[in-house]
Amino acid sequence: MLIGRESELAGLAGFLSAARASSGAMVVLTGEPGIGKTSVAEAAAEQARAAGMVAVRGRASSTGPAIPFRPLAEALLSLARTEPSPDDELLAPYLPALGRLVPDWARPEPRETSLLVLAEAILRLTSWFGRGRGCLLVVDDLHWADRETLTVLDYLASNLREQPVLVLATVRVGTSAGAELVKTLAQRGDATPVELDRLDRAGVTGLVASILGCPPDEVSASAVEHLYSQSRGNPFAAAELTRYAVSMKDLVRRPAGWQLVGGKRKRVPLSLVQAVEQRALQLGPDGMRLLSVAAIVGRTFPLPVVQRCVGLDDRTLLAHVRAAVAERLLTGGDGTPGWYSFEHPLTEEALLSLTTAADQVTLSGRVAQAIAELYPGLPGSWCHLAADLHRRGGDLPAAARLYLETARRALHAGGPATAVAVLDNALDMLSEENRWHALRGELLEALLTALAEDGQFDRAAEVAAELRLGNPLWDTESQVRQQVRMAWAAQVAGRWEDGVRQVAAARALLPPEASEADTAVIDVVDAYLTSCRTGADADHVSRSEALARRAIRGADPAGDPETACKAWYAIGFSTRGRSLAESDEGYRRTLALGTEHQLTTWRNHGLIGLGANAWLAEGDASALEYAYRETLRSGCITLASNVYANLAYAAVLRADYDQAEQILTASLAECGRLRLHSVIRYALMLRAVLAAHRGRCQEMRTALREFRAAGGENSREAPLTKGLAELFCALLTEDREGARTLSAELMAEYGGLEAYFHFSGTFGLVHLLGAVDGTGDPAEVDQAARAQVGRMRWNRQFLGFARAVHHGRAGRPDAAEQEMDSAVAASSVFPTARHLALRLVSEAALADSWGKPGQWLADAENHFHGSIDVLAGACRSLLRRMGTPVRYHSSGTERIPPKLRGIGVTRREFEVLQLMPERLGNRALSQRMHISVRTVEKHVASLLAKTQAPDRTTLCEYATAVLGDSAPG
Repeated sequence: MLIGRESELAGLAGFLSAARASSGAMVVLTGEPGIGKTSVAEAAAEQARAAGMVAVRGRASSTGPAIPFRPLAEALLSLARTEPSPDDELLAPYLPALGRLVPDWARPEPRETSLLVLAEAILRLTSWFGRGRGCLLVVDDLHWADRETLTVLDYLASNLREQPVLVLATVRVGTSAGAELVKTLAQRGDATPVELDRLDRAGVTGLVASILGCPPDEVSASAVEHLYSQSRGNPFAAAELTRYAVSMKDLVRRPAGWQLVGGKRKRVPLSLVQAVEQRALQLGPDGMRLLSVAAIVGRTFPLPVVQRCVGLDDRTLLAHVRAAVAERLLTGGDGTPGWYSFEHPLTEEALLSLTTAADQVTLSGRVAQAIAELYPGLPGSWCHLAADLHRRGGDLPAAARLYLETARRALHAGGPATAVAVLDNALDMLSEENRWHALRGELLEALLTALAEDGQFDRAAEVAAELRLGNPLWDTESQVRQQVRMAWAAQVAGRWEDGVRQVAAARALLPPEASEADTAVIDVVDAYLTSCRTGADADHVSRSEALARRAIRGADPAGDPETACKAWYAIGFSTRGRSLAESDEGYRRTLALGTEHQLTTWRNHGLIGLGANAWLAEGDASALEYAYRETLRSGCITLASNVYANLAYAAVLRADYDQAEQILTASLAECGRLRLHSVIRYALMLRAVLAAHRGRCQEMRTALREFRAAGGENSREAPLTKGLAELFCALLTEDREGARTLSAELMAEYGGLEAYFHFSGTFGLVHLLGAVDGTGDPAEVDQAARAQVGRMRWNRQFLGFARAVHHGRAGRPDAAEQEMDSAVAASSVFPTARHLALRLVSEAALADSWGKPGQWLADAENHFHGSIDVLAGACRSLLRRMGTPVRYHSSGTERIPPKLRGIGVTRREFEVLQLMPERLGNRALSQRMHISVRTVEKHVASLLAKTQAPDRTTLCEYATAVLGDSAPG
């Protein structure tokens, strides 16, 4: 039982209980060094294990590795040692990301580099292990944590509320990135800080008594006062001073209890250092040297390194280590054989303060040499530790080269922020001495890459400028490479115009006669920037394609397969609107190169492109579903999120609305956690389309507001919101005038543009509406039908229906019916679109006396009855006009809200009420519902009486309040 921490442990017990009930949280123990943060965390971990929870711990280090995620890796490695490997298929996509931290879970595929994907993976993994029992993740010494670890913890803190996970961190008070994060999380309400105060006299008395193994009343008041005044209530200092006083015979047991007989010390830091020194000296010169070397290595150290430096045989070495453990100077660390830790960071710091600067230089060089001999290649954290040791030992060039290697490894592991920090440290060390000019240039080159990957465009520009100043005689190839890197950095940061300027600067460096091989890397970046820029001119797709094709001609797939993959994918994307065969070829080449060179991400891109083309061509999403499964299997989480949204798109068009809603809900939640802004915007667009295809115009407008707030107004998805959402919804709700306005706007804004999303209506629905209204041009329909976009199945159905109407109006009923049969066949996979088209075409067929309008209207009425009543009512009205009996349905009152049914609102009155939020006049209502103005007047009067609304305006407001999203307009 910890002395003086009963209330803190009781509070943590409540958090542990909540985590077991899937109500997770993040708690941070704060306080000065030695205050007992780690001890409280360890006691909480014991409580958790006693309650059956999984409890794991990792800690950061001041002199240990600067590689990313060190404390998280330590915690997860203990999971891998003590728990069965995760085998849930829902975790499988995240194992490649987790493989960075736990080699046992690694996969051969390239690992996802996104920090957020790794954070989500850790969240899912700890939640999986905590199912039904709870999981405690302890992260110790947050003040020394790397930025990537802090980013992951920031993410976890925001997403723990419904998870069976408690994250318990410790951090020193003072200035550190970890302390700043805790402050931010607390202000945000995502973490609960618990500051540990110093012990009072009673607490120190209890602590001293527990160390001495006696009741508190057997410790004399003078001894308590001395230890309290010297330690100032700091538990570690009080414990160390107690042990020191006993060892020095200053604190002795007498018949009356423990009495202080030695002199009193007044300076706590000196006393503490002396306490550690005296206990270390009791191990003898060899033991003292062993501890001094261990302190040079760091808080946690492997015994073989220390042994090589001190030259002791195994038996002597282990005897000294056991004595140090007995003196509470060392502990067995995390249980890994051969590894030990200092009992407390202050022990390590005290020992370092006892080592002279000259001895530290000598020992640092000796330890660095031992590490290099014992760990060839300096794997993992050894590289950074060796760099620190060489720096302390005065070998700055060796330190700089190892820092450079550490940074490169951090970049490979997805830690650009750590790479930036390491490189900044190395550059500060070297300063600007001319003799390190070449090495400094290498460090700056690596820093430029790290800043680009981290999205720090402005600072990257500063480094690029410094590189130019420091290398005035750079060859052209190096300068071009730098500008291309800056252009790609701009794309990563979403700064398209800056990227375009960098591309222009790169091109200006090349002579006019530069070959395609010279411009390949520029062309690829330019192709992507051209495709990313919104509000571009009409031929931006063609220009992107031309750039990509030139890059392919200049690229060498064997020498730079990734550039070739990028270029072929750009070809597949940009030629889709002209030729699916050409587009398929681009995607197949991406797939082949990605497979051949083990570029899994680009292999997946190829699969996705081919799957999307198959869906566009014939409405078959099976290949796209296969691509989705492959992206998940290989751990490309970000890419999988994009494909998942595409599957929602397919589900909407085939009228599988429940599945589409399920996908979009899950997609928005996950993309929100991963901060995939482009996918979020795309999903918001699809949510508007989903509402539109269900005839829920108010819900559609709400989704459109969210879409525009997310930057969708001038995005590539904007045409789809106009045509696939607003226009489609207007037709479903019989708002023909609104549909005509939207159709004209679509053609004016997007009719002449090459588009990345081909179902906006300019190649399909707009032409059908024009044919039915008598304003369309048959030649334009034929021209659209010959285009690749017009041959895509979604557009093909509408163009076929439009051609049927034009044939019928021209007095060619046989041709009209033949075209109608083809259109109906094409629309078989799109039920809502098919029956909307049948309703529209039947009106024209009835006027021009061809086809089977009665059958088509009956089919459409049956399809929309009970889902979109306004459209079903229009079908019934036309059937009655034809003299055709209307199919009997049930009363149709099941969709009327209970409140309205209770006051006697009929089905037909409900259809009128649904349109009231649009504040239409009686004549407009009669046109929308295909009933007489007099009938409308009768229904409105009845509604005024039943709702007791004093006037029509109040009735409109009442309808808006009662119906909400069920109102179609």
